[in-house]
Amino acid sequence: MAVNAKKVAVYAVAVFALYVIITDPAKAADYVQIGFQGISDAAKALGDFATWVANGGK
Repeated sequence: MAVNAKKVAVYAVAVFALYVIITDPAKAADYVQIGFQGISDAAKALGDFATWVANGGK
């Protein structure tokens, strides 16, 4: 039962993504840019934390 719900959720997200891309490609590009910016910021924060730990927490 849970597997079917997961499949339905994945299909719903995929259909929504295609709908957004087809109806407003510029807005879809903005969403992708926002997502990648968030991933980049998170990776930088993790790198800063790892550097801080490697320096003994100073």
